[in-house]
Amino acid sequence: MSWLSDDSLGVFLVLTVIIGGGAAFLAGQGLARSWKPFWRIFFYMALLAAAIRFFHYALFDGNLLAPYYYLVTYAVLLAASCLGFRAMRTTQMVTQYRWLYERTSPLTWRDRQA
Repeated sequence: MSWLSDDSLGVFLVLTVIIGGGAAFLAGQGLARSWKPFWRIFFYMALLAAAIRFFHYALFDGNLLAPYYYLVTYAVLLAASCLGFRAMRTTQMVTQYRWLYERTSPLTWRDRQA
C-alpha cells in the first residue's frame, strides 16, 4: 500500500483536494450565504489547513510541523473556498437584486442594461 504514505500523490488528492477542498468550498459558500466579509476566509482556511495537516499526521504518519506542506494545503483550501464564496455571492446578487444585476458567468455579474 504505497499510496498510503504521506508523501504520495493519492493521499494528497484524497485528503487535501477532495475532502479538504470540498469542506473549504462549502465553508466559502456558507460565509457568502450569511453575508460575511471576504477576509474571514483567510482565517478560517488557516484553521482548516491545520486540521487537514493533523489528519495527515495522525492517519498517515506525516510531518505535522512542515511549513511547506502547510502552505500548499492552505493554498489549495484557499482556492476552493474563494471559488465557493464567489459562486454563492454571484447567485445572491443576481437573485436578490435581479432588477440591478445579471449573471455573466458562474462567478461574475454586471449591471443590468436598461
